[in-house]
Amino acid sequence: MKNFKRIFLIVLDSFGIGAEPDAADFNDVGCNTLKSVAASKKFHVPNLRNLGLFNIDGVNCGERVENPSGIFARLRELSRGKDTTIGHWEIAGVVSEKPLPTYPDGFPDEIISELEKSFGKKIICNKPYSGTQVIHDYGQEHIETGALIVYTSADSVLQIAAHEEKVPIEKLYEYCRIARKIMKGDHGVGRIIARPFIGEYPNFQRTPRRHDFSLEPPSETILDVLKKNNFDVIGVGKISDIFAGRGITKSLGINENNSDGMKKTLKIMEENFHGLCFVNLVDFDMVYGHRRDIEGYAQALTDFDVQLGEFLKKMNEDDLLMITADHGCDPGFSGTDHTREYVPLLIYNKKINASKNLGTYPTFSMIAATVAEIFDVNLKTKGESFLSLMI
Repeated sequence: MKNFKRIFLIVLDSFGIGAEPDAADFNDVGCNTLKSVAASKKFHVPNLRNLGLFNIDGVNCGERVENPSGIFARLRELSRGKDTTIGHWEIAGVVSEKPLPTYPDGFPDEIISELEKSFGKKIICNKPYSGTQVIHDYGQEHIETGALIVYTSADSVLQIAAHEEKVPIEKLYEYCRIARKIMKGDHGVGRIIARPFIGEYPNFQRTPRRHDFSLEPPSETILDVLKKNNFDVIGVGKISDIFAGRGITKSLGINENNSDGMKKTLKIMEENFHGLCFVNLVDFDMVYGHRRDIEGYAQALTDFDVQLGEFLKKMNEDDLLMITADHGCDPGFSGTDHTREYVPLLIYNKKINASKNLGTYPTFSMIAATVAEIFDVNLKTKGESFLSLMI
């Protein structure tokens, strides 16, 4: 069972499958991303269904199949958070017992003062804000005064928005690197995000040259351990950003959308690598979840499922596929924030005994522990491998 040469770990960013027992602590009682999108007429996912998506514990929507082609489980987040950084860290083996700092009232005066001094620029906004709305409301002032738009969200982030004609993209990245050095310790937010935009008021538009400057994981991840043991670790999408570049041997950014990410992943299948291909498909979260777009989210899953069918056909006998998520972002729920949810785990290989319900597990880090056992490397994590249960 250890004779897997390549593992493809695909994260459907924000694809939760129902509220966790502690959802009340996060004001998320009743959230269920899967249930919300499954109600749409645009939702059609025969490949995910055949792998066992609707057979997972607690899933009460969709049509179950009698003999799924995959192995399936439900994973609970052990970390005290519901954001991209903490979710991915836990998938990779690091459980965060302390939540990363958030700023529902904006950043404190001493932080703003230090940022302004280091930037040599005045800061405007300093509130939790929608990324599209903030450039509408503050974009013209930014252009006229040169002040930088600094804002946050319900996540542990500091975001800097600037017009590309006013602040060249590399200069914006430099401001973010400066902010990353300042936002440490008690103010160690998960991500500093560059948010460039273009256009004229009132039709400003964000550009795809967003870049994340992440906090480094506090301990070794499965990526670090695999790279140290000379395995390939290929990141697709914002994986390299999330892990601050650590443990990555090759990185491919996504220039357009989820479809572009899957095209790159399908291309990677033609490569003769040995190790892990770790994929993040962010549109589910960024484009549809936060904007509470049920129809768009459903269509995006339908589009992914088509490419998943192509992926399954191209798999080698020594390839292993794992599909999971990092948190929820229920487009049918109130507000615009992430939601505290269980995530699915779907596992497929052409030779393993399928149609197995592995049940519910207490931490996403079960994934990292399983990858570590498959490649026979040592990883200190709170998760336990379920490799033996897959036999």
